[in-house]
Amino acid sequence: MKKKLPFFLMIVLCVTMLAACGSEKETSTLRDDPYYQEEFLLGTYTRIRIYDEGKESAMEPAFARIKELGDKITINQSGSEIDEINSQAGIKPVKVSDDIYYLLKDAYAYSEKSDGGFNMAIGAITQLWRIGFDDARKPEQSEIDGALKHIDYNQVEFNDDDQTVYLPDKDMIIDLGAIAKGYITDEVVKVLQDNGVTSAIVDLGGNVYVLGHSNRGEDEPWNVGIQDPNKSRGSIIGSIKETNKTVVTSGIYERYLKVGNQTYHHIFDSETGYPYDNDVASVTVITDKSIDGDGLTTVAFDKGVKEGLAYIEEHTENGTDAIFITKEDIVYVTDGIKDTFELSDESGYTMGDRSDLE
Repeated sequence: MKKKLPFFLMIVLCVTMLAACGSEKETSTLRDDPYYQEEFLLGTYTRIRIYDEGKESAMEPAFARIKELGDKITINQSGSEIDEINSQAGIKPVKVSDDIYYLLKDAYAYSEKSDGGFNMAIGAITQLWRIGFDDARKPEQSEIDGALKHIDYNQVEFNDDDQTVYLPDKDMIIDLGAIAKGYITDEVVKVLQDNGVTSAIVDLGGNVYVLGHSNRGEDEPWNVGIQDPNKSRGSIIGSIKETNKTVVTSGIYERYLKVGNQTYHHIFDSETGYPYDNDVASVTVITDKSIDGDGLTTVAFDKGVKEGLAYIEEHTENGTDAIFITKEDIVYVTDGIKDTFELSDESGYTMGDRSDLE
């Protein structure tokens, strides 16, 4: 599954906040030290912090939801619904659960909207390279050319009445690694809210959701650090303040393959069958739903910095913003956060002038 880079959140003090409960409001006490649980799931460390006093019990259903969805979505895993669709390619349609049908329809919509910049059927390429796995390798050009014939997402067939999915091309492979963790993050947030949680941080390895206000004060947002793409995890270049938002980052440094002096990252171009080769080192998307953040980071890589900034500003919902870091250590942000994103003086990065972009 797609690996996204974890963020490190700076959280201090404890306060009282009001949470809606039916038609009345009641006081919800927030803790200095949150209830905390970490598990290695989805190929990464998944972490949940809950700040509401007395809501530790919400951890159990939240992690159960992560495991349930991970088992349904992960390819090359026995019992996975996506694996079943792939194994029946060219043979017959496969009936799937509500969760997977919704996710697949959303993935198809993103594939269409981005003209394949995000491609739900990229699996023939990703499974050929296997970047992030022990058997990763650089394929021969003839292998890449062959795989490119089997990544046309337009061929995926949906039957809404029967809730089935069919791949008519027997060599087609659906791979939802680029969008799955976003969907799962959103589902975990729903579980927490259903269990009365008003203040929490969900971190699924690069998909971060900050729920409610921080424990510093009733109207205080969370301070979310943005990962430095050139340093170890936990090193940040700056921060953004957000409430009830997801912050999703993808970068070329997360998973990669070295062959001689050449480094190949894990984010693939559907046109070439190779990783994207442009000016982008990492993209962070801030939006309301983590599944949208997932899809948009991939689309942004496809478009590059200049067109990516324009796409986020012109073709997404209000309140969606992005932070681009180039391979030259220059930072560009969408207009919506140009006054709120704070670049650290010690980061060594500089803010770019968009008029200089070619």
